[in-house]
This record gives sequence, C-alpha cells and structure tokens, in this order.
Amino acid sequence: MLSYWRAGLSDVPDEVWDHPRLEVLLLPDNALTRLPDRIGSLPHLHTLDLGHNRLASVPDTLGDLSSLTRFLYLHDNELTTLPDSLGRLTRLAYLNVGENALTGLHESIGSMTGLVELRAQHATLTRLPESLGGLTALRELWLRGNRLTALPDSVRHLRELRELELRENALTDVPGSLRGLPLLRRLDLRSNRLRDLPDWIAALPALEKVDLRWNDMHVPSGLLEALTARGCVVLY
Repeated sequence: MLSYWRAGLSDVPDEVWDHPRLEVLLLPDNALTRLPDRIGSLPHLHTLDLGHNRLASVPDTLGDLSSLTRFLYLHDNELTTLPDSLGRLTRLAYLNVGENALTGLHESIGSMTGLVELRAQHATLTRLPESLGGLTALRELWLRGNRLTALPDSVRHLRELRELELRENALTDVPGSLRGLPLLRRLDLRSNRLRDLPDWIAALPALEKVDLRWNDMHVPSGLLEALTARGCVVLY
C-alpha cells in the first residue's frame, strides 16, 4: 500500500510506478489536476482513492485496471464526464463519483455488474441511463442532491437493492420502477416535490423506513396505518 493522504501533491509521485505489484494507492485530499495514463500499468491495484482533488478528467486507462475489485473513489473533483472505459471494471464493488459536475452517467456504467454500492451524491445529475438496471448486484444507491425528475424503468431489475437515497432531487412522483423491489428496506425521498404516496408502497415486502419529510404531500391515513402496522417507520 502507498498512502499520500494530504501530502500537498500536485502530481502523482514518480515512485508509484516503481511498484508494479501495488494493490492499494491512496491519493486523497491533495491538489492533483491530472492522472497519468500510466495508471493503467498497475494491474494488481484493487483500491484507488482519488477523492478531494482537482481532477477535470481521468484517463481511459482506468478501464485497464482489471484487478480493481474493491474501491474507486473519484468524489469531490472537477469532473464533468467519466470515461466509457469504466464499464470494463466489471468486478468493482464500490464506486463514488459524487460532488462532481456530472449531468449524467454513461450507458457503460450498466456493465459494472459487480457494483454493490454506487454513490453519486451532489453531482448535478439530471438523468440516469437505462443501463442502470444491469447492476443486478447493487445493494445501495446514493443520489442525494441532484436534479433528477425520474428514474429509468430498468430500476425494477435491481432486485438486490436495500438502500435508496433520493433526497433533494426534483421528483414529483414516487418512481414506479421501485414497485415490487423485494429487498428495499430504506427509501429516502426528503426534499423533493412529491404530492402523493402511491398505494403500492405498502406492498414493498422488506420496507422498514420511508422518509417523506419536506414534501408538500398528502399521505392517506389508511396507507399510513398499513405501513406502521407492519413495522415500517414513516417520517413526513
């Protein structure tokens, strides 16, 4: 492992390339403005932390990191797009791309079938790709503070999803693509533009908590009773 956390770096140190069998590279909280193409020459890397830097782009060679199976942190940079090549990281479990000026995610993200957790909070997203439904191992999806007005229909295929955070978006309806998700436990819909809660929400078999605060909405008393009777916490 090499850690350069808060090392005041503006470039990746040359010594990194002297460790071709490197498995963990930590470069967070620096002032990096570029990531060399050579990053793809670290075939044993399973964890890469580039969070809290000044990267405006990352190279396509990130997709060459076939052993990147654990964590990839790209949050809090100056990214406006992500390379299509990320779709080749089919065994990556955790991806954080939040706090970047991303208006969308590329369709190739649906090929990252090993993802268990995807974080894209405060990223100015206005849409999500239909390919998102290909992330069939996904358990947590964090989307707070974007500009989403809908979710793709393919979300119905996220049968392993447990946690969904949609706080501080622009939803006017609870996305119908959530209907029938068998393992969804927590649903955060705070600070959207919701008016009503659909009846089918009570049929989500694993739902333990739904947070509806800071929406100007009506929750029918019968629906509220049905949810609370089965032990679901409803906040509104």
